[in-house]
Amino acid sequence: MAKIKKQPRPKAQTPKGFRDYFGAEVTKRSAMLKTIADVYHHYGFDALETSAVETVEALGKFLPDVDRPNEGVFAWEEDSDWLALRYDMTAPLARVYAQYRNDLPTPYRRYAMGPVWRNEKPGPGRFRQFYQCDADTVGAPSVAADAEICAMLSDTLEAVGIERGDYIVRINNRTVLKGVMEVAGVLDPNDPEKFAAERGIVLRAIDKLDRLGVAGVEALLGKGREDESGDFTKGAGLSAEQVEIVMGFVNADANIVQEIIDLEGIIESQGGDARLLGNAVYANDLDMIQLLGREHKESAVRNKFAIKYLSRIVEKSSIGKKGVSELDEMSELLDAQGYKADRIMIDPSVVRGLGYYTGPVYEAELTFEVTDEKGRPRQFGSVAGGGRYDDLVKRFTGQEVPATGVSIGVDRLLAALDAKGQLRHAGVGPVVVTVMDRDRMTDYQTMVTELRNAGVRAEVYLGNPKNFGNQLKYADARNAPVAVIAGGDEFDQGVVQIKDLILGAEIAKNATLEEWKDRPSQYAVGRDQLVAKVREILDGQG
Repeated sequence: MAKIKKQPRPKAQTPKGFRDYFGAEVTKRSAMLKTIADVYHHYGFDALETSAVETVEALGKFLPDVDRPNEGVFAWEEDSDWLALRYDMTAPLARVYAQYRNDLPTPYRRYAMGPVWRNEKPGPGRFRQFYQCDADTVGAPSVAADAEICAMLSDTLEAVGIERGDYIVRINNRTVLKGVMEVAGVLDPNDPEKFAAERGIVLRAIDKLDRLGVAGVEALLGKGREDESGDFTKGAGLSAEQVEIVMGFVNADANIVQEIIDLEGIIESQGGDARLLGNAVYANDLDMIQLLGREHKESAVRNKFAIKYLSRIVEKSSIGKKGVSELDEMSELLDAQGYKADRIMIDPSVVRGLGYYTGPVYEAELTFEVTDEKGRPRQFGSVAGGGRYDDLVKRFTGQEVPATGVSIGVDRLLAALDAKGQLRHAGVGPVVVTVMDRDRMTDYQTMVTELRNAGVRAEVYLGNPKNFGNQLKYADARNAPVAVIAGGDEFDQGVVQIKDLILGAEIAKNATLEEWKDRPSQYAVGRDQLVAKVREILDGQG
């Protein structure tokens, strides 16, 4: 009789590009999402949960840098229809609004939080499943909706623990970029498909400014760029004059700041009298110049100078001037609410990669330094982005429906908060009631119940109680702040021992013997004082 071949055991490993989240990580994320949801709710947005699965037809072709609808998504065929896991929260929103528009208020303001999936090549820090946190307004054509999203994003970052000065929300307008393209001769308003390939290269080049630098972008606008490995990337083939126009846009931020500095120097050379600036760039804008004398160049005046600068670049393009006008309106709205350029700043280098943006676009960048895996200092970078997408719902309804929104990268924001030390208490475990006498389990469970009823997270040790050292190791592994200890002697005397595990660890690590005596980390209290003493210790730990 032939032997029955044993089936190989399945490998206990996480699929490539995915990861598992354990208790403390989930707790931190949940706490942060609750804070974000509170801000969104405060702004009048309602929660929405959509299916994790959409039809490929509903998802459309708007994956980043992907033209085919089923590339980049996890898709399968079912009953002659193709289904896929959602790759973002925006495409499902467009479907929901089109499906329920007769039942929803207009404008419709919603926020959504949850995992999304991308069938892309994984890499360090790049996973195929990750969390997003979105807020969108559908049905509001005014850029006041865009300004509100930016203000809410600023408030959200501060609410979760990113201090003012450690972030900047950068805003731009895709129609300004279209105006630059038109002035540069790579956009024909009468033939949108003409120069489409060149525009695609220009957009991708500008979007890589942070990585390639000015010289790298300039090369891609021209003949092309050869990287360090020798690989050559074909450029847009623009003439020197065309490249100069586009680079004036790309370098706008540095040029704006330089003009402000130059103007400050001229004012100072004239004894601070703005009326003597006959040769100044903004000599006719006396109010602005006087404002410059009162405010720092990174405040409200910074955005005013940006508007003037961009107006000069696109003065020959009607569509470009429309975009500048919208940026000016957003800036005025935000300025009136107290959101100066130190929090929300006009930055022409923001272009966003997705093809469906039709107007204002914005990104939130964290500006504080962290160290990379090699110990080198670097800025943390972007944690959120979004913009206006007036054509997305039109795919379902046939009619243009204005919409704007933002998406926060939850995992990146969590990593930022960890780097800032804002999550140090989020992973604290439960109070552990140890077991010295298994016959007194009823008494131990009573202690836990009292603690839980008082709002204290607590548990009884349910492993083998024979080795007490293992119970304390368990409490340490659970990141428990306090251990409750009671054996036969304690029960006879009507007391319990309460051990401050966090203080004990610090004392053991840093303190001398004398300090041990002065700062005890274990207390004997009456049984009736159990809850009060545990509360006191937890409050002292923060």
